[in-house]
Amino acid sequence: MIANDLFRKLSCGAKFSNKNRLPVKRKLENGSTTSLPKLKVCIKEETDTGRKVKASKVTKSLVATPVEDTRIKSEDSSSDDSGSEQENREQQKSVQQKKIVPPEKVELINQLRLNRLRNQLKIHVKKSRHSPEVPNIIESFDQLSTDYGVSNRLVANIQSCYSTPTPVQMQAIPILLKTHSLHACAPTGSGKTAAFLIPILHHLKKPMKCGFRALIICPTRELAKQTQREALRLGDEMNLRTHVIHMVDDPKKCDYSFASGRSYDILVTTPNRICYLLSQNPPKIDLSNIQWVVIDEADKLFEDSKNSFRDQLDTVLTACNNPSKTIALFSATQTRDVNLWVAKNVPNRIRFSIGLINGAVELVDQKLLFTGSESGKLLAFREMVAQGLHPPVLVFVQSKDRAQQLFTELIYDGLNVDVIHSDRTQRERDNVVRAFREGKIWILICTELMSRGIDFKGVNLVVNYDFPPSTISYVHRIGRTGRAGRPGKAVTFFTKDDTVNLKSIAQLIKSAGGEVPDYMLQMHGSSKKARDTLAQKAPKRAMIRTIPTFELQQLQRKKRFVSKSKGKNKPLVVSSNSSNKSANAGKSKRSKPSASKK
Repeated sequence: MIANDLFRKLSCGAKFSNKNRLPVKRKLENGSTTSLPKLKVCIKEETDTGRKVKASKVTKSLVATPVEDTRIKSEDSSSDDSGSEQENREQQKSVQQKKIVPPEKVELINQLRLNRLRNQLKIHVKKSRHSPEVPNIIESFDQLSTDYGVSNRLVANIQSCYSTPTPVQMQAIPILLKTHSLHACAPTGSGKTAAFLIPILHHLKKPMKCGFRALIICPTRELAKQTQREALRLGDEMNLRTHVIHMVDDPKKCDYSFASGRSYDILVTTPNRICYLLSQNPPKIDLSNIQWVVIDEADKLFEDSKNSFRDQLDTVLTACNNPSKTIALFSATQTRDVNLWVAKNVPNRIRFSIGLINGAVELVDQKLLFTGSESGKLLAFREMVAQGLHPPVLVFVQSKDRAQQLFTELIYDGLNVDVIHSDRTQRERDNVVRAFREGKIWILICTELMSRGIDFKGVNLVVNYDFPPSTISYVHRIGRTGRAGRPGKAVTFFTKDDTVNLKSIAQLIKSAGGEVPDYMLQMHGSSKKARDTLAQKAPKRAMIRTIPTFELQQLQRKKRFVSKSKGKNKPLVVSSNSSNKSANAGKSKRSKPSASKK
């Protein structure tokens, strides 16, 4: 046995280190400082390997230096000691984590986290040299009361309507609560109405008798009434008065000046009605105390067409002469005209967008269907009805005449169908919208009037019976379905005459994740002049009818014959009357000379 083996056996269980501690059960008598005794090892001469080892060379005196808290470990207690070491390490880590972090570093970490969340939600903020600092986004509605001092009543109303904020609400609400001007672009059905109503209700707080303090401009009366309903729902028990201008003919009911004594807080209306009241002498409305101006569906109001509201909008904004007013523009699409106007008139605004600009909603299953001709559209729609439709369904056509023609064809198919367009009275339009919301109407035929901002709950299908005149019109049409996170479906009919915008709309569907045939993407793009012409003037299309041409010609002959016969009878009646009048006049002339003779 060599010296190393003997030493290992004699010192088994002993650990010589400065970190040793006395065991819990077995402690040395001298606890403070102990020293190991002198060990003298003598090894006899052995000839195991043919080599002699002398005791004088191997003999060694091992004197241990004083060690504090020497602990003699056994093989059984080694695992307990390793566990205590791990506990010590964990305690050291927890102490390091509890170190005080500078507030600048905490703010930087929070800012990085919020920026990462912005990227995940596709919130793209575009800064300019005139724009102020962009506030952080909110992650829940509870932050409104803790960070911005919003009343508990308003927060409770919000949480009763919405569970979590949408991306546009996350960014728009903090910006408007800081009273910064804003230009926001977000997809259809993303909650833009609540995004501007919540800050307005917070800042107005309570009713006051100083005239209108907030103005919300909408392109249609239907959208204005929908905004009013949302304001009343969010402002429950706040007693703020929201008004929509229904008529401008009655001089007593349409006077909104200070002298009239009528007091409201929020005005929701279309620009034409305000311009009419402002043009009266004296003006029938006072906008000098306006603090908030919200332009909903801004691209529609600024578009360059015969239905543009750009001139009226300039008149309205000039009447709102409060220098401290906040201007906010919201829309689902953006155009160059809107961007130029906002950059010129609202230079200190904050601009941001959600997702792809002018992109379609990804929740909508989009499909393009070739029908060959105009008569094939009616056959395709009736085939869809035969296969089974899930109402409510919206059907878009390009004009009022075609809407009435399609309604005439479908009303005899046993469907609950109705039509809405600008030629119908306001009461009829309100009744149609109410019946469609209540489910009494399954299929609603409409024009571009209903493609902007109208929110129908649970629309399952949108049919573009006539091809949209532009990609922006397509985005707004199919945006009536797939709202508030619900899935939807959109079918677009097209013929061989609808090739101007076919490629651009096919690319739009492809970018939203839809399936499009390759030949549509490989088509030659149309010129800008052709697209502008189509956007301003709808193409001529054949009548929507199922009557054969021969029978239609016979009906037209009968109508011409009846009109001619009515035309012949009218002169006869007039001539008889004129003869009677002439006879009476002759009698009077004859009677006069006889009287003179007498």
